[in-house]
Amino acid sequence: MLVATVLVLFMTIPGLSLFYAGMVRSKNVLSVLMQCFAITCLVTVLWVFWGYSIAFGADGLYWGGLSKSFLAGVTADSVSGTIPETV
Repeated sequence: MLVATVLVLFMTIPGLSLFYAGMVRSKNVLSVLMQCFAITCLVTVLWVFWGYSIAFGADGLYWGGLSKSFLAGVTADSVSGTIPETV
């Protein structure tokens, strides 16, 4: 699962960057590339801090609570079975 995630990121970030870079003048290409990279970094940090807890927390009716914010309590042994919660 983690390898698949890394491969998708390695395909998506350059693909989106080059797509958006093709829409601007040549002097602005580096700016667009850095914006795509910075947005990807920001979204990754937000997912680790709050997104995982909202998506997989067990507190709420429609979406999870913030009990797993900052990945609190998430370990390799926190889910029974063969697939750990960290994957």
